[in-house]
Amino acid sequence: MKIKNRTFYRLLLLVSALLAAPAAKAQGNLDEYIRQGLTSNESIKQQNFVLEKNIYALKEAKSMFLPEVTFSTTYTKADGGRTIDFPTGDLFNGVYSTLNRLTGTNAFPQLQNQKILLNPDNFYDAKFRTTLPILNAELIYNKRIKKQQIDLQKAEVLLYKRELVKEIKTAYYNYQKAVYATGIYESSLRLVEEGQRINTKLYENSKVNRTVVLRSQNEVSKINASLISARKTAESARYYFNFLLNRPLTDSVLLDNIKTLPAREQSLGNSVSGREELSKLSIAKDINGNLTGLARSYIVPKLGTFIDLGSQAFDWKFNSNSRYYLFGVSLEWNLFSSGKNNYRVKQAIADQNALASQTDYVQQQLLTELKVRQASMQSAIAQYESAQSQLKTSQIYYGDMLKLYKQGMAIYIELLDAQNQWIDAQLKTNIALYDTWIANTDIERANASFTIQ
Repeated sequence: MKIKNRTFYRLLLLVSALLAAPAAKAQGNLDEYIRQGLTSNESIKQQNFVLEKNIYALKEAKSMFLPEVTFSTTYTKADGGRTIDFPTGDLFNGVYSTLNRLTGTNAFPQLQNQKILLNPDNFYDAKFRTTLPILNAELIYNKRIKKQQIDLQKAEVLLYKRELVKEIKTAYYNYQKAVYATGIYESSLRLVEEGQRINTKLYENSKVNRTVVLRSQNEVSKINASLISARKTAESARYYFNFLLNRPLTDSVLLDNIKTLPAREQSLGNSVSGREELSKLSIAKDINGNLTGLARSYIVPKLGTFIDLGSQAFDWKFNSNSRYYLFGVSLEWNLFSSGKNNYRVKQAIADQNALASQTDYVQQQLLTELKVRQASMQSAIAQYESAQSQLKTSQIYYGDMLKLYKQGMAIYIELLDAQNQWIDAQLKTNIALYDTWIANTDIERANASFTIQ
């Protein structure tokens, strides 16, 4: 029975390490994995790309207040169409004839009446136009909205990061829970295999009946099946954890030595003011206020200026006579639009009222979620404390039954019952410990207490 005793004491050391209660240390491996996840997760990358797009949209809105230079040119070839009749011959031929008689020369020729084509034929117009807005309320509100959209997307990125941190922590604790459960089953398997070996020897020496050997074989088969299931559970948990970190699924995961319950200070607060969901609604309300101002901006006239520097002439001529400049100031004022602008203002005000109502509802919803998470934490702690008590009791019970069995004062069924109780108590304690950390993670998410770098 010495080998069996050594196995028993090794298992005791494993459980003692699980239940030891020194002050909790920083979870260095988990913190590093969180940093990796926030850097490499594909969903976060996508949200950062959207943020980058919004930053460029703000720069575009600012550039609308600066001068804009465009180049344009036109060339026309025409024939036919409307004309202007100009009676050149009727006006000047009589005078020219008199002058020729007086001078005795033909210096003054006879002119034909002219038909001038209105459509310009073989004519070009090329120019650089510079425009500059002087007063435009729409541009002002547009810039404000673009800036607030950046803040809105920043809150969205933080929201994704906070949710990712929760998922990473939960996946990490689930993986660690499965790994320790695997260790418990491995130690238990060695224990029941040793028991099977001993019971087989006792049966061969006619010390026990065949039923004891059969029960030993069944226990080995049962624990072995549970071990295989625990290993598969741990493998699946590792795959999901690595997926969150955007790593190869089969990469190994370093585990922290978690021995105690999480600190309870953060689980006592009742504030949800740090939630990104509320920040987004607050920013959305500000954006809607500017949208209301944008809808009302029609009452402010638009004032702008422009200058054209160009050349226009027939037959592609370019000289001092073809070159020109044209400066102007434009004013546009929307005086009547059949109520269209008023309807836009009313729509924006309705949206603003809806956002105010939604904010109150979401705040109550988040407070309710926090209370539920805190209740779950209290329940998990109670389950852990109960499991600890059951584990200590089952350890003593199993040790006593083992002694009685070795002395021939207890039957194998009683020892088996004590052994199963002890294994179940170890598994429940392992589950309860990590359930408290998972519940603590849910509270961190509910009150936004985790600091995101």
